[in-house]
Formats: sequence, C-alpha cells, structure tokens
Amino acid sequence: SLPAKLINGGIAGLIGVTCVFPIDLAKTRLQNQQNGQRMYTSMSDCLIKTIRSEGYFGMYRGAAVNLTLVTPEKAIKLAANDFFRHHLSKDGKKLTLLREMLAGCGAGTCQVIVTTPMEMLKIQLQDAGRIAAQKKLMAAQAQLSSSSAAGAAEPAVETRTTATQITRELLRSKGIAGLYKGLGATLLRDVPFSIVYFPLFANLNKLGQKDPNVKAPFYVSFLSGCVAGSTAAVAVNPCDVIKTRLQSLQRGVNEDTYSGILDCTKKIWQKEGPMAFLKGAYCRALVIAPLFGIAQVVYFIGIAEFLLDMLPKHRA
Repeated sequence: SLPAKLINGGIAGLIGVTCVFPIDLAKTRLQNQQNGQRMYTSMSDCLIKTIRSEGYFGMYRGAAVNLTLVTPEKAIKLAANDFFRHHLSKDGKKLTLLREMLAGCGAGTCQVIVTTPMEMLKIQLQDAGRIAAQKKLMAAQAQLSSSSAAGAAEPAVETRTTATQITRELLRSKGIAGLYKGLGATLLRDVPFSIVYFPLFANLNKLGQKDPNVKAPFYVSFLSGCVAGSTAAVAVNPCDVIKTRLQSLQRGVNEDTYSGILDCTKKIWQKEGPMAFLKGAYCRALVIAPLFGIAQVVYFIGIAEFLLDMLPKHRA
C-alpha cells in the first residue's frame, strides 16, 4: 500500500542519513574548496580537522535539516519509482530496460520537490565551518606578516546560523524561488542518477531471486543497493559538484561565483581542470552505497507493513 511505501522510505532515509552524514559533510566541503584556497587534502583530513576545530558534533552540522526532510524525499523517490514501474508494465509482464529507465526518470523528477530546498539548506550549514576556518587562517597569516601589532588582523569569529534563519532570509529576499536555487542542477543530477540506479538495482536484485514471485534475501537487496547506488553516484558526480557550487550562498576568500550551470562548468574546467568534476566522488560513493543499501533492505523487508498490520490487532 502507499502508506506502507511512504513509511518504509522514511524509516530507511532516517537510518541511512544518521550513519553516513559525516562523510556527506566532508564531500560538500571538498567539492566547494577551490584551487589556491584548499583547506583539506582528503576525506579523512577534512573529518579530523572538523573534529579539532568544531568538536565531534561539528560533523553533523546540517543533519537536522536532512533528517527532517529525508523522510518525504526518500518516500517520494521510492514510492514514485514503484508507481511508474506499475503503470509502465503491461499486464504484469517484465519491464524492458527503457521502461525501467523511464520509471527512474519519473522518480528522480518527482523527488526534487523536496531535494532542492533540503540540499540548499544543508549545504549552507555544512560549508559554514570551512569558510570560518579559512577566514581564521587568513587572519592568522596576516597577523604573522604584519610588522606592527596595530596592523594585525582580528581573528574571524564564526556566526552560527540555523536552517530557520536561512529559510526566513531567503523567503524574505527572494521568495519561494530562493529555496529552489540550483533546481536545474539538481534535476541534472537526480534524474540521471535515478535512470542509472533503479534499473541497475532491479536487475542485480533479480540475480538473487530463486523464484520471480519470492523476494530476494535481505543481503542480496543490501548489496544490490550498495553497488547500484555507488555506481550511479560516481556517474553523476560532475553534476553534483556543479549543484553544490551553485547552491552555496557564501564563498571563501577569492573564490569564484557562478551565474548558472554553463558558467559554473566553464570556470571549473578552465581554472581547476577536468579532474575537479570528480571532487568528492569517493565520499559520495561511500555515502550513497550504504544509504541505498539500508534503504532497500528496509523497503523490501517491509517494516511498515508489519507496523500497519499490528494496528488492528492492538486495537482489538
């Protein structure tokens, strides 16, 4: 049933995000740093420096936004894919690869309703620590190079902002469109991701089914979700880099600003080289693999069906 699908998607999203959020934070910071202003050399370096400067919970900046909105986002994504697969199938016959891709395309298009504002707010909170650390480093360097105490720069103090404050400011200054900045780039990432992910998962999962009418074992669903998720994540990583750059409202010292997808692509290619489009790909694969592995296990085990079935018994 639809309620069961929505509950399953929500539970899967909450569990997955809680497990992998620190890696997602490292991915955002690695993707946003530009040549000449690099604060981190790798994922582990980013996480270590984050813990030192912001504490353990610094790795979970922006997690509240993700945990709040990931339930409807994952619910829409998984339920929409099932909806499109059902309506694209003919008399219960096996879907062709093209129809599986169309179903994934529909799911990816539907989810951006929630994904875009969620990513928009999350990126501001995740990247705030990097910008503050960069300003502190610049201030310290200026202080060392200064010959007199009077000319020394004051250390930068980070002003903590919340998702609510950012939302209010965006709505006040730009209206609802402010929360949907980077919508085109989000579509450019999520639609191809779903086109790759869902058909690949479905076909990998079928390999573990002894009978077409019986679900595959949970470990097959988990591994299929991991493989399909990481493959799709790396494939669309260039689009994710562009989306992250476009949705960042604040920039570090001497960092470029972008007017759109083409402008962002051109500047990254010219100033940072083609390999810049793979920034954070390793982190993104590590985030997406367990996230979708967990999601598919929860979804296919059917926790929601169990809970919904218990309600009538409990009332009785």
